[in-house]
Order: sequence, then C-alpha cells, then structure tokens
Amino acid sequence: MNKAEIRVMTINDYSEVHALWSKTSGVGLNEMDDSKSGIAKYLARNPLTCFVAEMSGEIVGAVLGGHDGRRGTICHLAVAHDQRGQGIGTALVDATIATLKHEGIRKIWLVVMNDNMQGNDFWEKQGFTLRDDIGYRDKAIIGERKVYIC
Repeated sequence: MNKAEIRVMTINDYSEVHALWSKTSGVGLNEMDDSKSGIAKYLARNPLTCFVAEMSGEIVGAVLGGHDGRRGTICHLAVAHDQRGQGIGTALVDATIATLKHEGIRKIWLVVMNDNMQGNDFWEKQGFTLRDDIGYRDKAIIGERKVYIC
C-alpha cells in the first residue's frame, strides 16, 4: 500500500483539488470563493497552511487552512472516498495545525454542515468541540453568491 505524501498546496493543484471537493459529500462550495481566482487569493494570503495529500502523482486529499493573525480556520477538508480510513485526513489536519501553531495561532475554528454526520464524527475525533452558544451568520458583500452543496 502506498503512503500519501503531504505537501503544501499550490494554485497548480486547483483543478484536481476542486474536482475532489466537488465529489465529496458535505463540502459546500460557491462560485465566488471557490473559483480559481478565489482560491489563488486564499493561497496568496495563506501560503504555508493549505495542504494536499498525493499518492502515485494523484491528489487524494486536500485542506484549506488559514488565519487572520488571531484565530485559525480549517475548511474544505476532503479525502477521496476510496482512500478514507488510512489516516490521510488526520495527516492533513495535523500538518495544518502544526503550521498554524508555528505561526503563533492558539485557537482554530471550523464549520461543518449539521447533516454531515461523517464530517462531524471526524472532527469530534480530532478533538474539536461543538459549540451551542454561538450562531453562524454570513453576508455576501460583493455580487450574488451562489452556493452549491456536493
């Protein structure tokens, strides 16, 4: 069995990563933020905290990690369905957390769709606790945001 290599994501990975996200149940994508230009902006702002997992030259996992100087975020974690259960997701999360910690970040937040049971179970096992004292809100301030859930 091949072991996945974890490396920093670059914009050259976009097509494969977006295809993986699109095939992954529970990953919410939108045309504005998750376009190639949107991800390029994210990677420029967070050049060392986004990762891919590669096996035999194919991307089988990806995660976006970033921070605002105060709090870290993790989003769009995905592992190819046929590669799950091998620790790839955990390795991607560990790489993101280690890099955020190195950059001085002490707390991380993330959003998981309520009906994404597999995702919620994964994050619980990773030590992330569900908060019931806050509500998540957002507002698009540029253009119309079309959201599609995979």
